[in-house]
Amino acid sequence: MSSPAILNRLVQEIGVMPKQILAVEKLLGEGSTVPFIARYRKEAHGNLDEVQIGKIQERLGYYKELEDRKATILKSIDEQGKLTEELRGKIEECFVKSALEDLYQPYKPKRRTRAQVAKEKGFEPLANDIWEGKAYSADEEELQYARDILAERIADDAVIRGLVRRYFATKSRVKSEVVSPKPTEPTKFEQYYDFEESISTIPSHRYLAIRRGQKENVLWVKLVVDAEEIVDEMMEAIKKSDEQIELAARDAYKRLLAPSCEIDVTVEKKMEADRAAVEVFAENLRHLLLASPLGEKAVLAIDPGIRTGCKVAMMDSTGKYLGKTVIFPMQKKEDSEKAIALIVNKFRPEAIAVGNGTAGRETETFVKDTLKKLAKQHPEIPTPMVVSVSEAGASVYSASEIARKEFPDLDLTVRGAISIGRRLQDPLAELVKIDPKAIGVGQYQHDVHQPLLSAKLDEVVVSCVNGVGVELNTASAPLLERVSGLSATLAKAIVEWRNEHGKFSSREDLKSVKGLGPKAFEQCAGFLRIRGAKNPLDASAVHPERYALVGKMAEDAGLELKALIGNADAVKKIDLKRYITTEVGEPTLKDICAELLKPGRDPRAVFEPPKFRDDVSKIEDVREGMKLEGVVTNVTAFGAFVDIGVHQDGLIHLSELSDNYVTDPASIVKAGDRLNVTVIGVDMARGRISLSAKSKPGFGSSASSSGTAGVRSSGNKARSWSSGGFSCNPFANL
Repeated sequence: MSSPAILNRLVQEIGVMPKQILAVEKLLGEGSTVPFIARYRKEAHGNLDEVQIGKIQERLGYYKELEDRKATILKSIDEQGKLTEELRGKIEECFVKSALEDLYQPYKPKRRTRAQVAKEKGFEPLANDIWEGKAYSADEEELQYARDILAERIADDAVIRGLVRRYFATKSRVKSEVVSPKPTEPTKFEQYYDFEESISTIPSHRYLAIRRGQKENVLWVKLVVDAEEIVDEMMEAIKKSDEQIELAARDAYKRLLAPSCEIDVTVEKKMEADRAAVEVFAENLRHLLLASPLGEKAVLAIDPGIRTGCKVAMMDSTGKYLGKTVIFPMQKKEDSEKAIALIVNKFRPEAIAVGNGTAGRETETFVKDTLKKLAKQHPEIPTPMVVSVSEAGASVYSASEIARKEFPDLDLTVRGAISIGRRLQDPLAELVKIDPKAIGVGQYQHDVHQPLLSAKLDEVVVSCVNGVGVELNTASAPLLERVSGLSATLAKAIVEWRNEHGKFSSREDLKSVKGLGPKAFEQCAGFLRIRGAKNPLDASAVHPERYALVGKMAEDAGLELKALIGNADAVKKIDLKRYITTEVGEPTLKDICAELLKPGRDPRAVFEPPKFRDDVSKIEDVREGMKLEGVVTNVTAFGAFVDIGVHQDGLIHLSELSDNYVTDPASIVKAGDRLNVTVIGVDMARGRISLSAKSKPGFGSSASSSGTAGVRSSGNKARSWSSGGFSCNPFANL
């Protein structure tokens, strides 16, 4: 368990009670996952949410690393014979990693330094005399050696080093200039060609944009400080006025402190910007994963292509692949129309999913026109809805090992079409097969610290999967391994058990899966659903450990269990106080009743297709003043990107998001939202579209007003098709 000192810091940082932190720490130590703790152990931790529990887990990890580092440092100093009780106390009472390293600085093994050379030459007594204010006699060369020793002594002082680092962190300014020679073509970094802003106030997205410009060799970047002011503060801290000490302090600052402190502060600012950006990415990913599912409806999927044609795949209502073909709407329109008509007539899909990549809007228009003709000729055939679906990550999936295992005999282009269709049916179930970074959730996701990004995005995926719940008898292994308590090995074992024995008839059957022990069962069972099971609670979020309790509720109500489930009148009459015990409190009982009212309810919104204008399919069609409906694809710190159906997303700068003042775009919109927007600017040269969500927008705005905007492609352009294996005869292989 955490020490009292760490516990107090956690209380201050997270704003919860000590007993709540200790409860979470205990549960985590026992192998419980964050989703399980949040959902099924509310009484133990006082009804904390996933965010709070995750924060406790993260900070516990930080302090664990800190304590391990303290032990290493104490051992190192002790082995040198320099560990005093005073120093031990300072180290043990330190709770910030940078401050801990400052304390260790004088004792770190160093390369051969100028100070060490001076000591070897016997000038340490002279340095001590100068430091202590004693009389001394020396020539300039001797004084230089003494100053080398003093400079290192000053630079190694934890107070001085902390002072200089704090100055850089609070008073330095980020300065960027265009490189020489200046780029001849326009870039998206032009507003940073001569730019300066305080490091303490610069927004994360702006700092990342500058770093991107530096990485792309467009910008030259440095931190600007007042060196004289820093040296003055150092001398005040030293409390000595000798000229030689001041010269040593200047040398210490310039040679030993400024370079390392600038790096420290730059790295910390980068991590701060990364953390802010990752939170934005995570929120975008959450909304993309929790996008409304079409549900169990047959879908025809089309992955658009011009030169090599559109790859077409048919899925039944469960997502099962039925067949494929290829059509050429641009070259062989009549044949393509016949193919679509044949498929729609034979399989009766309720929706046609069209990828939004290159030629996506043209293909969508072709399909809609074909369906109109079909409706006139055969009104008895139901007309499916046509939905534009994001292709982001589809090519990554199609070439992945997961896709090869699912469809070993299919070309990767067909796998891409299948993925597009399935993500319309259930975005969450399909997108979990793709690396979250490939889904396109942020502007600078490749610039941020990748382990931080991966960990956060994985955390979001796990949260979403467990929040929605997983159908045990149809879930893929990639989806199952995101369930609380299940590893990739156990997920594979579940699928193998299902293939060998058939469908799971109850949650209890899970205990027969090889390697799935009591702890794993405890963690996963409540998040897995079995529709049509003998025990109706197996289709709900009620955990098996509470089945007896629900049975007692039904018995007390004079009803069979099946008669209680979904019976609003009976559930509302349940007196929760009767069932409170030392283990089960009101929070869990309320959750149980909510499930009894709507067992296994999908928390996602009802599906509603976007409505793009048929006459606007490319950027050349966009005109200032147009009123359009769009879908938010990405929310950043400076605004929101919106898909208006032209293959390039437009930007609503935060100043154009609302008639009211906006500081945080995420408080106004989220990924997946449908918005009515007005086009307020089109920059054809840079491929930028500026939008406004205001009731009275201001025209003439630039999509680059944030300094980081450009057009973010809503599809995957760099994809080449291979037509091998496709037949122009519609579904000839069926």
